[in-house]
Amino acid sequence: MKQNVQIYKSLADEIRLRILALLLAEGELCVCDIIGALKLPQSTTSRHLAHLRKAGWVNDRRCGLWIYYSIRETDEHHRDLIPLLKKQLLNAKVSLTDREALADFCADNRCV
Repeated sequence: MKQNVQIYKSLADEIRLRILALLLAEGELCVCDIIGALKLPQSTTSRHLAHLRKAGWVNDRRCGLWIYYSIRETDEHHRDLIPLLKKQLLNAKVSLTDREALADFCADNRCV
């Protein structure tokens, strides 16, 4: 039950929902892309990503200097919630705005 509480608590924050929406839409993103899209400080973004990682929502992988994040779909509970999150988050106005900001950021600055 404690794991379920942690999973649901992790969804009780707008920034974490915005991060999840970006990852659901894009698949995998570098932390610098998330920072650029959300226009948040690195420390804030990293703190929320750590919370999502601890709750089992995201995987991370290091590639050189950069860390990439993606949705983790190995846990049955998370897999059951992902379609609901996609339905609720992907067409929200703030999610569309974040994806536009991501496209603009990536056009100018790509972590390579």
